Amino acid sequence: MKVLIISADNFEDSELLVPYYRLQEEGAEVDIASLKNGKITGKHNYEVEVNKALGEVNADEYDLLILPGGKAPEKIRREKTVMDIVRRFFEADKPVSAICHGPQILITAGMLKGRHATCYKTVAGAMKAAGAEYYDREVVVDGNLVTSRQPSDLPAFMRETMKLLHKKRKS
Repeated sequence: MKVLIISADNFEDSELLVPYYRLQEEGAEVDIASLKNGKITGKHNYEVEVNKALGEVNADEYDLLILPGGKAPEKIRREKTVMDIVRRFFEADKPVSAICHGPQILITAGMLKGRHATCYKTVAGAMKAAGAEYYDREVVVDGNLVTSRQPSDLPAFMRETMKLLHKKRKS
C-alpha cells in the first residue's frame, strides 16, 4: 500500500504528521511530495523530509492521497502538476483525504462540484462557490472523498480515511 502526501512549507504540523505516522503504523509506504526535495517546515516548526519532487510523482503508483492544511495548500494549488495528480486520483476513483485548508487544492482542481464536503471555516465560501454542498461537521465522506475542518477533527478524519483504505484493499 502506497500513500502520497502533498504539502509545502507552513503546513499545519499535526495534519501532516498524524496521517504520516498513522499510515506508517498501518504498514503503508508513505511519500511526501512538494515543490522540491529537501525539508519542509510546518507552522509550528516541525520539519519533514520531502522524498519526491512533484515532477517525480506518478499518481498511478499510489492508493491514497492526503492533503494537509495550513498555509501550504494556498501555495501548491498554483502548481499544474498538483492539479494533474489530484485529477488522476479522482479519475481512478482512489481515496482522497483533505483537511482544513487542504480542500483549497480540490477547489482549484475543479473536483468538488456536486460533492459533499467540509473544510476550515474561512474556506467554506470558496467551497460553496465551487459547487460543493458544505457541511460544518468534523468529517464528511462522499464516495472516495474524506474531508475535515481542523486539527481537532483528526481522530474522525483518520478513522474515515482508514475505512476507505481498508475497503480499497479488499477490492
